[in-house]
Amino acid sequence: MDLQFFGANCIALTYKNARLVIDDNLAELGAKSVTKPDDVGVSTMVYATHPKSRMVVDMPGEYEVSDISVIGIPARAHMDEADKQTATMFKVIAGDIRVLVTGHVYPELTDSQLETIGIVDVLFVPVGGSGYTTDPLGALKLIKAIEPKLVVPTHYADSALAYPVPQADLESALKDIAMEPKERVTKLRLKPIDLTDITQLVILEKS
Repeated sequence: MDLQFFGANCIALTYKNARLVIDDNLAELGAKSVTKPDDVGVSTMVYATHPKSRMVVDMPGEYEVSDISVIGIPARAHMDEADKQTATMFKVIAGDIRVLVTGHVYPELTDSQLETIGIVDVLFVPVGGSGYTTDPLGALKLIKAIEPKLVVPTHYADSALAYPVPQADLESALKDIAMEPKERVTKLRLKPIDLTDITQLVILEKS
């Protein structure tokens, strides 16, 4: 499995002959969409527009894409009232690797959500805060509850993106999370043998 990061919450996951592009709202933030017509678009929130792709997944449920399993888990968005669930977390299983993308969720997960999430190898979690998304302390709550093997922070300050609300810079967020990066890479190429039982943080540089 190969994982790439394009800024904001946008992640591309490639496995065998399929590519999933998650949260490609880059055009709304003043950048260029990275979704290609043969990709599968996955969205944790309902965005104004979806880039053209062969399939769009933006609701809770279970989906199969080539050899990839996608599980959408309903969640309370960061700005939702307590009884609302307008966001969807996505667990993606490809081969023996399990990836969870939370998106802009409220950081208190229920026992039912955690049971559905189960074991996670790689967790993508926003850290930008400012009332717009999960802040570093909220991200830390999610990390402790989910106990992934790898954590990859997303949605932090980026001069190339026009966020509606300024986001915390990555280095400040890492201080609050109190985790030292294991490594910084431009592409994360994962095999089960690469993972340990100790949660580690990896910085996935923007492609």
